[in-house]
Amino acid sequence: MPLMVVGTSSHVGKSTTVAAICRCLVHRGISVAPFKSQNMSLNSFVTADGGEIGIAQAMQSWAARLSPSTDMNPVLLKPKGDCTSQVVLFGHPYKDVPIAEYYSETPYLLSEALGAYERLRKEYGEVVVEGAGGAAEVNLYDRDIANTLLAEKLQIPLILVADIERGGVFAQIYGTIKLLPEHIRPLVRGIIINKFRGDPDIFASGIQIIEDLTGIPVLGVMPYFHIPLPSEDSLSIADKVHRNLPVRIAVIHFPHVSNFTDFELLEQYASVEYVPCDGSLTGYDCIILPGTKNTIDDLAALREAGMDQKLLAAQQSGVPIIGICGGYQMLGKTLVDDGFESAAGIYPGLGLLDCITRFASYTKNTTQVRRQAAPVLPILSSMGEVTGYEIHMGVTEPGTDREAFSGDGRVSPDGLVFGTYMHGLFLNPTAANALLAYLYGKKGLPYMPIPAENADPYDQLAYLFEEHVDVDAIVAMLKT
Repeated sequence: MPLMVVGTSSHVGKSTTVAAICRCLVHRGISVAPFKSQNMSLNSFVTADGGEIGIAQAMQSWAARLSPSTDMNPVLLKPKGDCTSQVVLFGHPYKDVPIAEYYSETPYLLSEALGAYERLRKEYGEVVVEGAGGAAEVNLYDRDIANTLLAEKLQIPLILVADIERGGVFAQIYGTIKLLPEHIRPLVRGIIINKFRGDPDIFASGIQIIEDLTGIPVLGVMPYFHIPLPSEDSLSIADKVHRNLPVRIAVIHFPHVSNFTDFELLEQYASVEYVPCDGSLTGYDCIILPGTKNTIDDLAALREAGMDQKLLAAQQSGVPIIGICGGYQMLGKTLVDDGFESAAGIYPGLGLLDCITRFASYTKNTTQVRRQAAPVLPILSSMGEVTGYEIHMGVTEPGTDREAFSGDGRVSPDGLVFGTYMHGLFLNPTAANALLAYLYGKKGLPYMPIPAENADPYDQLAYLFEEHVDVDAIVAMLKT
C-alpha cells in the first residue's frame, strides 16, 4: 500500500523525508515513485518530454532512481504577485488564476491528480505521496487537494512530520492531529521529528510524552544536516549557509526569484550570497542575475532600488556579470511586452548585451538542452559541452554580440558579461570550474577543480535516515 507524508506546517522537511523514504525503499529492492498532487514553487524542473514540475518532485524521482515525469506533480502553482498564480497542469500552462477563483477549479484538478496517482501506482506499485504546507488548515478542508481531500480519497497511512527547530513541537504535533477531521485522524500511523540539534538522549522523555498524548509512535528524530539537495522554494534561502571563502558571488534576490537551485553547486566552493535589490555590490567578485517569474516587474524593482546603476558600475570595474533566463533578458537593450508577461509596453533593459526580448504570446518554452559553450575568453572558453533546461516566456532576438552557447545566449566582446536561457548551467562541474577558476585566478589564489562526479547525495540522505528513523516500520506500513 502507498503512504503519505504530511506536515505540521510548510518547510518542516516533507520533501526530504519523501526523498529519503524513496531511496531507502530502492535500497530494499522496492519499486517506488514520488507524488505531490499540488505544489506551489518557483523552483521548477523540465522533464524529458518538456513538462514543468516542482524541483522537489524531480529531486524525489532521482532519489527513487527514476526520470521525472509530470504525473509526479500534476498541478504546479507559480505565484506571480497580486494574489495570482500561474497554474501549470501536467507540465504546461493552464491559466493564470486569482486565488479566490482557484478553488472553483478544485473538483477538476483533484480528479486529474487522482488519475496521475493511479497511473504511477499501476506502473511502479508503491507511491510515496507528499502533502503541501500544513495538514491542519481547517479553513481549507473542503478544497485541500494536497492534504485532507486527497487523504480522504486515497485512504492510505499518513506520516506526520514536524520541525523541532522552530519551537513548539509538542503543540505542532498534538494540535495538528487533534485538528484533523475525525475520519482522517486514524490514518496517521507515525510521527517524524526533523531538524533536531543537540543530544537526542535529552529528548527521550519528549518522545514518550508525544506518544502518550497522541497514541501514535514516533518513528524517529532526524538531526539537522547539510546534504547538498535542491532547495524547494524561497523559504530555503534563509536556511542557506554562507561559507567564509575568499571568492564572493552575489546573486540578486529579485522579489520573484526562481530556480535559485542553479547556484547550489557554486555555494559549496564560493561564498554565494543572495543580495536584495537595495543591497550593496561592493566587494563581490562576480554578480549573477538569476531567473524570475516576472522579468518586467523585477526589472522595475531593480531600477527603483538603484541596483541598475550599481550593476553598471560593477561592469565598468571588470566584475563578471551573468544572467540566467529572466536575468539574461534584463541584460539586453530592450524588452517588449504585448501584455503576456506583465503590462503591455516597451521597457529599457540594462544594455549590457546587444539583444531585444519580446513577449508576444502566452506560450512557454520548456525543454531540456545540451549546448556547446562559445570559445570566448576568459570564462566560456573553458566550459565545453554543458546540459540544462529552459523554462521561459519570450523570445530574445540577437544583435551584434556573439552567441554564448550554441543556439542560445549572448556574450559581450570582453567575455565578462553573458546571458543564457539555460537553467542548471552551473550544476555542470565544467561550467562551475570555468567560472571559479577564473575568479580564484584573478585574485592570485589556487583553485582545486570540482570533481566530475560527486558522491550521490541521496545515498547519504538514506544512510542518515536509516540511522535515525525506524524504516522497517515504514516498510511495514506498505504491507498493511
